[in-house]
Amino acid sequence: MAHVIVSRATYLRIFAALICLTGLTAWVAYHDFGFANPVVALSIAVLKGSLVVLFFMHLRWSSRLTWVVGGAGLFWLGILLVLTLSDYLTRGWGWL
Repeated sequence: MAHVIVSRATYLRIFAALICLTGLTAWVAYHDFGFANPVVALSIAVLKGSLVVLFFMHLRWSSRLTWVVGGAGLFWLGILLVLTLSDYLTRGWGWL
């Protein structure tokens, strides 16, 4: 497999995007969006994490097997979150 050489300009653009998104995160923290606060904050966090994984960890140019392993990790994280939330959200049901 040939190695992809990523230009310095690409890294600088991604870095600038991460800095802007960090500033946006700080700005969002001081404003009230009602019930959408977690949605906005988590959307920015997912976008920042995606940029880091795709470009700084070179997943964008990796083999299909690496994509499958990354997807399996996200799937497992989803399973753990669903199980944790199902336990937490049903704790008040002790009267049933």
